[in-house]
Amino acid sequence: MRKMIFAATAAALTLTLGARAEIDLKNFDLAVKPQDDFFRYADGAWIKNNPVPADQSRWGSFGALAERNRENLHTICERVAAKKDGARPVEKMVGDFYASGMDEVAINAAGVKPLQPELDRIAAVKTTADVLKAMAHLQGYGIPVGFRFGSQPDLKNSDMEMASLGQGGLGLPERGYYFNDDEKSQKLRQQYVAHMINLFALVGEPRESATVSAAAVMAIETKLALASLARVQLRDPYRSYHKMKLSEAAAKTPGIDFKLFFAERGAPAFTDVNLAHPEFFQTFEVVLNTVSVSDWQAYLRWHLVRYAAPYLSEPIVQENFAFNGVILTGVTEQKARWKRVVAVVDGNIGEALGQLYAAEYFPPEAKARMAKLVEDLRASLYDRIEALEWMDAPTKAKAQEKLAAFGVKIGYPDTWRDYGAVKITRDDYLGNVMRSDAFEVSRRLARIGQPVDRAEWGMTPPTVNAYYRPTNNEIVFPAGILQPPFFDFKADDAVNYGGIGVVIGHEMTHGFDDSGAKYDAHGNLNNWWSEESAKNFKARTTAIVKQFDGFETLPGVHLKGELTQGENIADLGGLKISYYALQKALADKPRDPINGFTPEQRFFLSHAAVWRENMRPEERRRLANIDPHSPGEFRVNGPLSNLDEFAKAFSVPDNSPMRRPPETRVTIW
Repeated sequence: MRKMIFAATAAALTLTLGARAEIDLKNFDLAVKPQDDFFRYADGAWIKNNPVPADQSRWGSFGALAERNRENLHTICERVAAKKDGARPVEKMVGDFYASGMDEVAINAAGVKPLQPELDRIAAVKTTADVLKAMAHLQGYGIPVGFRFGSQPDLKNSDMEMASLGQGGLGLPERGYYFNDDEKSQKLRQQYVAHMINLFALVGEPRESATVSAAAVMAIETKLALASLARVQLRDPYRSYHKMKLSEAAAKTPGIDFKLFFAERGAPAFTDVNLAHPEFFQTFEVVLNTVSVSDWQAYLRWHLVRYAAPYLSEPIVQENFAFNGVILTGVTEQKARWKRVVAVVDGNIGEALGQLYAAEYFPPEAKARMAKLVEDLRASLYDRIEALEWMDAPTKAKAQEKLAAFGVKIGYPDTWRDYGAVKITRDDYLGNVMRSDAFEVSRRLARIGQPVDRAEWGMTPPTVNAYYRPTNNEIVFPAGILQPPFFDFKADDAVNYGGIGVVIGHEMTHGFDDSGAKYDAHGNLNNWWSEESAKNFKARTTAIVKQFDGFETLPGVHLKGELTQGENIADLGGLKISYYALQKALADKPRDPINGFTPEQRFFLSHAAVWRENMRPEERRRLANIDPHSPGEFRVNGPLSNLDEFAKAFSVPDNSPMRRPPETRVTIW
C-alpha cells in the first residue's frame, strides 16, 4: 500500500528496493526494444516476477516502499505497546491505540455493542429537524452524511480560513456508479445493495427490514449523485467557489435549517460561507424535506455502520472487505490485522506515530541533499519558463514570481501536533477511532475565521507520496518517499534526478497545471495570464487530454484525459525540468557510462523504475473512473513519447511507437 505469500512479498521488496537505488538489468525485458515500449523494456522482468500480492489491489515501487515503511511502523508500535514503565506520553498514546486494535478477542466478544449508543441515537430520530441534527452529529466524526461542512482557505484570500458547504453523502466511489447503464455498473449497484443488506443484518436488523432499508439508502444516494458535479468538473476550482453571506446561502435553501445544523456541530460564529455547489443544495433541500424520516434513519444508520465496520467484530470486518476489497478492487485476501491497525494509527494520530518514525528512520543528511535537489529543480524551471516561446513576457514575469514564492517542506513538521486532548485506551478500539476522528474534525472546524496555518502538513511523515497545495503555493515531500528507489543520497545524480528529481519537478509543475495555474504566487484564485498566453496554454493541455484519451487501461476502458490531465501535465513537465537540472549538475563532472548506460539513459531508466507496477483488472476499472493519476505504464510511455531528449538518449527512430509524429508532440514547460 499474507500470510500465504509473505516470502514472495519479501523477495519483491528486495528486488525493488534493495539497499540502494540502482539500475538492475534483471528487471528488464531485453526482448522488447526501448523504442517500442519503454515501460516493458525497463520493467518487463520485474512485472513478470512480481505478481500482485493477495492482499493488495496493485503492486509496484510505491506499494513496495509503503510496505517497508509499514514494517518499520509495526516495529515501533510493537515496541511502545510492550512498554510497561517509562513510556513517554507520545509512546503511550501510540502503544495503547495499537494494542486496542490488536486485541481481536475482545473486539470479537464485544460484537456490535461499541456501536449501540450511536445506533440508539439514530433510532430516536423523529422529525426532519432531528435528521439534520443527526447529520451534524455524525459529521462530527468525519462521517460524510448528506453533504460536507468544514473549514477551507478562502480561495481568493488564502491567508484566511472560511466556512464551506459542499456536495457529499455517497457510499459508492463516484456519482457515475449510480446511473451508468453498462453491465458492470448495473451489477455493481446490485452488489452494493446486497452488501448493505448483509451489514444491516450483521448489526441486528432483520433481513426483511434490511432489504427495505437498503433500497431506501440507494434511492437517497442516487438523488444526491444526480445532483453532484463529476470529478472532472471538480478540477476547476471556480466550479466550487461561491462565497456569499451566510444569510444569502440560507435564503437560497430555506428548507435547510443551517442555523440548527451549525449549532449542533458546535461551529464558531461566522458571517461568510462558500456554498461550493449551490445546485446540489437545492436538490438536497428537496430530498431532505420529501424523503420519509424512516428512510433517512436507514441512510444515517448505513453510513454509521459502513464507517465503523473495519473496527468491529470479524464477521462485520469480513463483509466490509468482501465489498470494498474483493468486489471494488479485486483483492482476494484481507490484510493482516497488524497492517490494518498500523494504518489506522498512522491515519488517526499520524503526527504522534510520525514523530517516532522520523526520529528513527530519516537521517539529517537526506534532508540536506533533498533541499539542494529542490533548489536545483527550481533553477531549472526558471530557465524553462524563460525559454518558452508560447508565453509572453508579462505572463512569464508572473510565473517566475510564483516559482520564487514556492514554499518547501521536507521530511516532517517543525512542530508536532498535540493529541493530548484525545482519550486513548487499550480496551476501546472503535472508541479510539471515533474520539481521534472527532478531535481532528473539531480542530479543523475551529479554524473558521482564523488565519491559515501555513506550517500545517497534509500528509504524515511515513507517507510514500508528495503534494502541491495551491492555496499555500507549496511543495511537500514526506520522509516516507525519500528512500530508494525514489531517492538515495549515496546514488549517482542520474538515478536521483530520474527518481525524486522528477517527483520534485512534477509537484512544481502542479503549480502550473490546468488547475494550479489558476492560483497566483500567494495562493489566491486569480487570473494572472494574458489572453494570448492562456490560449496557447490551453492548446497544449488539450493535446495532452487527447493523447491520454487514446490509452486503454483495459480492453474497451479508456483513460479519461480530462480527469488525468493535471497529473499528465505534471509528469511531462517534471521530466523536462529534472532532465535539464541533471544537465546542469553534470556540467563539470565525468559523464562516463555506468553498467553500460549513459547518465541520460540512467535518468530515464530510473524514472521507469519508479512507475513499475502490476494492477488487478477490478482496480484498473475503478481507478479509471475516479483517479486523476494514470496507471504507471502510461506515466512512462505517455510523456516519454513526447520528449526529444528521450529519443536522443535511446536513438529512437522516427515512426516508432515511442516517438510521436512532430505535429502531435507536446511540450508545455
